[in-house]
Amino acid sequence: MIRVGLTGGIAAGKSVAGSRLAELGVTVVDYDQLARAVVLPGTPGYAAVVEAFSEAILAADGTIDRAALAATVFPDHDALDQLEGIIHPLVIAEGQRLDDLAEARGETMMVHSIPLLVEAAGPEVFDTVIVIDAPPEVRVARLVEGRGMTEQEAWDRIDAQTDDDVRLAAADLIWDGSGSEDNLRRQVDQWVEGIRANGLSFRPRSERTKFLVTEDAVPDKKR
Repeated sequence: MIRVGLTGGIAAGKSVAGSRLAELGVTVVDYDQLARAVVLPGTPGYAAVVEAFSEAILAADGTIDRAALAATVFPDHDALDQLEGIIHPLVIAEGQRLDDLAEARGETMMVHSIPLLVEAAGPEVFDTVIVIDAPPEVRVARLVEGRGMTEQEAWDRIDAQTDDDVRLAAADLIWDGSGSEDNLRRQVDQWVEGIRANGLSFRPRSERTKFLVTEDAVPDKKR
């Protein structure tokens, strides 16, 4: 089975691209969704997050208040490291489980949409890596206008991720996410049309590695 890594900075367009791939019949695992699932009430991830950050990050219904948690961790690199040390191994393990199930079903390709692909999973576990690129200023505007963040909150989110040049260095293919959603969808359409017409031709791998799941799998981030 061909494993494709799809990544990009926050608000670069991963959700748009992932949704379009799914519409075209491509199997996509969205790691943003997995990150939410592994901290639902009753899960080990939920218990670990509440223990680490107290019940102050809970909403009235007992679920984790993502806005409150973000306000706690993104201005504080140590707190963010602590949160990622809890969540990332759980998310990667679940992604691996879904990957194994897809392979057992006889799927020919799976796209793993991972915000922190370079930091947390590693490009070496994929047969090809697609990076969606958009300037930081464009992404800040999207976060402010589309998600109601302040400019400082938006920059905190971007600064918590790896540098754009590091992410781009891992790319086998770059999609331009700086324009409209329709423009990005057209790039997705062209890629899917190309692989369906010409076959799956990706970079050769003399040796692939599995997802690395360890208790101390905390990524190195931009400081």
